Amino acid sequence: MAKIRHPKDFASGLMFIGFGLFSMIVAAGYPMGTAARMGPGYFPRILGILLILFGVILALRALRLEGGPIEFGSPVPAAIVLGSVVLFGVIVPYAGLVVSTLVLILLSSFASSEFRWKEALISGAILAIIAVAGFVWGLGLQFAVWPTFLGAH
Repeated sequence: MAKIRHPKDFASGLMFIGFGLFSMIVAAGYPMGTAARMGPGYFPRILGILLILFGVILALRALRLEGGPIEFGSPVPAAIVLGSVVLFGVIVPYAGLVVSTLVLILLSSFASSEFRWKEALISGAILAIIAVAGFVWGLGLQFAVWPTFLGAH
């Protein structure tokens, strides 16, 4: 029987496999469609297959390469990032995509011990521009770009 030499990669591989299987299970009830005319189940299934494939490669790699043990640090940074994402989802309909993205980046930056205001603001502004360009202009999604109380969309 093979020995797990890199526990971090092995655990990551199992996580990818789990998310891939979950994606495939959720998409099982949706019509697949074709590559030319994709149905609602097409993307989740393809994503699931890719995640499973990547997970298997990572888990097999863990049997050959040496690596350190899994170490669990403080849960605070993960809680800050998760809380920032949840807050983004709650405020985006009211604060708009630009302000919500800035809040997300600024708050989640506090999870790092290397937090710098200037870098967080610049990153937030760049990501807000990318989000508006990609989702609102590129895909035509109906997001409020600016806060609704300003009356602008």
